[in-house]
Amino acid sequence: MGRAKGKRKRPEVQASSPQIGHQQDGAILPLLRNPDLPTFTLTSSKTREPARSGGESYEVCDGDSDAAATDNSGEWQTVPSKRPSKKQKLSSKESKNYPHIGPATHIKLQNKTKISDLQALVLYLTADGTAPQWVAVRHHNQVRRVVVVLVPGLEKGMFDGSIVLGEGYSTGNLSLEKGEVAGERVAVEVEGPVVAKDYEESRDVVLGQYGKSDRQSHLTVDVKDNKERLYSSPDSYYPVALSENILPNPLKPLADIFPHLWPVLTPGDDKYSRISSPIYSMLTSPLPRTREEKKAKNDIHPPVAAKNWVNKRTPVSEFIATLDELRENEYVLHPALLASAEEKAAVEDMRRAAKESIDDGWVDSQVEKLEDGVADVGVVEDGSITQGREILAIDCEMCKTEEGNLDLTRISIVGWDGEVLLDKLVKPEKAVIDYLTPYSGISKDMLDPVTTTLSDIQARLLEILHPKTILLGHSLNSDLGALKMTHPFLIDTSILYQHPRGPPLKSSLKFLTQKYIGREIQKGHGNKGHDSIEDAKACLDLVKQKCERGPAWGTSEASGESIFKRLGRSHRPANHGTYTGASTGRLGGVVDWGQPEKAFGAFAKVCIGCKDDGEVVQGVKTAVNGDAKGDKVPGDGLDFVWARLRGLEALRGWWNDSRNLNDASLIARAAAMAAHGGPEPAFTSNGATEVTPEVLAAAVTKTISHITAIYDSLPPCTAFIVYSGTGDPREMSRLQAQQQQFRKEYRLKNWDELSVKWTDVEEQALKRAVQTARDGLGFVVIK
Repeated sequence: MGRAKGKRKRPEVQASSPQIGHQQDGAILPLLRNPDLPTFTLTSSKTREPARSGGESYEVCDGDSDAAATDNSGEWQTVPSKRPSKKQKLSSKESKNYPHIGPATHIKLQNKTKISDLQALVLYLTADGTAPQWVAVRHHNQVRRVVVVLVPGLEKGMFDGSIVLGEGYSTGNLSLEKGEVAGERVAVEVEGPVVAKDYEESRDVVLGQYGKSDRQSHLTVDVKDNKERLYSSPDSYYPVALSENILPNPLKPLADIFPHLWPVLTPGDDKYSRISSPIYSMLTSPLPRTREEKKAKNDIHPPVAAKNWVNKRTPVSEFIATLDELRENEYVLHPALLASAEEKAAVEDMRRAAKESIDDGWVDSQVEKLEDGVADVGVVEDGSITQGREILAIDCEMCKTEEGNLDLTRISIVGWDGEVLLDKLVKPEKAVIDYLTPYSGISKDMLDPVTTTLSDIQARLLEILHPKTILLGHSLNSDLGALKMTHPFLIDTSILYQHPRGPPLKSSLKFLTQKYIGREIQKGHGNKGHDSIEDAKACLDLVKQKCERGPAWGTSEASGESIFKRLGRSHRPANHGTYTGASTGRLGGVVDWGQPEKAFGAFAKVCIGCKDDGEVVQGVKTAVNGDAKGDKVPGDGLDFVWARLRGLEALRGWWNDSRNLNDASLIARAAAMAAHGGPEPAFTSNGATEVTPEVLAAAVTKTISHITAIYDSLPPCTAFIVYSGTGDPREMSRLQAQQQQFRKEYRLKNWDELSVKWTDVEEQALKRAVQTARDGLGFVVIK
């Protein structure tokens, strides 16, 4: 083209004409070499755009004028901005990054959801937990609060129709197809939420609903009763979609909150027909095992402290069993443990009825009040473990005598320094029918020359024991029962060292000694019998180790940790609000009946004690949203709150562990409040409460209203989890008590003399009852 290179000149545009001038020859090549990129100033931007009709390019400046205008110089033209208008902001619930929890569509569930899975979800949302596989979670980092509510008494039978709730089930707008044979089940297609009919279909149905909205669902109808019911096969592990059309009236509000009902398996042991605590399973987080621990083949592994474990030297007096622990483990109570005269009279009546009173040969150590056991300040040395107390380890051996009793045959007492203070053989007053030599190590030849009697040992113990004496042993209630003696200051190693699967299971002394002391005892078990001195020294060493390592040693805190401690190591995101004070970790709280700070809330930042479910609802509201003054709850609320509603549990007789007058009155109050504030319901002989379907329906309605009130009080982006903990445990508890009575009598009486029998029929019935008790349910949603 022969054109010299130089600075490109701006094309001249006549001000009077809106048309762009014709582009000069040879302008295309410079345009290719110099692409038109936007140039910017501090106040505006200029963008070069391609030529329109004439082929020339022109520049545009962003302006505020709505119409095109020409400036005074005649070289610039202003046109309307091409920037699209900003879209209107959607509500947070409709935004794409709003958190959501729903059934996982990418895996096939192989078993029921466990309470530990619910705990893992909580830790994933609030702490350092890994993503759960049983449920799909979107934008978990947007979840600001997590509230978990335990509602014992809420049972699956209320949803499938096996438990009638007052008026029964409303049909809604569903069309029913009656079969020709009475009692048959037919599938009816209905529009709306999906209900899984069997295992194979349940996956397709749930996944279909999760991904589609126009799918037809199947509802199982019992033609004989003409009622719609949720139905799933025994091997169905998938959540069932909730719908008002298939729920009884008291449960209908749940369908407005939760999309699905999840089957939840309560932890337990089928081999020993036991269930573990649903509270323990939720609030105690297990420590991960190392690769070496996973490869270990031994049945008994040595204890491994937590990663951040720090020894805490603790006085031995801190491990004295509390009154509640003594009651729970069936100890005969010393009068000094009881504060009021009313309680002392009630316990005395119980002792007379059980033939455990003074008139029946029992003796109480000479302690008038608990304060007498505290040593003088000047006597106690700094850092002393014993704190001026005398520590005695005791172990007894027994044999079977006439009338089916276990009577004392040997007593051994060891001092704190390991010295044997007393080791005596004792001749029972009644004739011995079984020396139990494989367990006691006692034979007829050993007892024939003995003249020491139980009364002699009691008199000797009354001289040894004083208000500052602490007795320790393993399952000490059995030893004291053989001695027919009570003492207020006791340490029980079966209570100090928890069973790996939690209460009510207990570890044997042989297991604890091998695990924590590394010493094998009771080698003669089943042959030569036990050595009571060896057992007493083992208990003593276990308590000494506990004093050196701290109260948490040998408990869930050693093999796990409180969920509140784990939350404390995680930091709250800046966009989730701030705390008042110096706290940087996430905070948790417990809202429960009674005094939660003395139980599972010991490590929680906030504990709110309540007297009824209404106070629990208000307590959750305060814990999540904070209080105005900040006295109870720091900042704008806690990150994690665990609560429990107990009214329905009390009404149905599930809460029947009334070990003192306060517990009994609390249970009666809870049952009365659950029944719409009506009169206190009558308790039957086995602790259950007689309720009609109408009363039960009213109690369920009230409980569901509490759940709804909690949900309404939650701020947005709060995960809300409700779980029942267990199924109906009453039949299991009855059979376990029968089994325990049988084992107690079987050691002492002939088969024909037993008051209860235990055969394979009862064994299978107990297994079924345990399965029923482990069959819980749960609900998960994000508000």
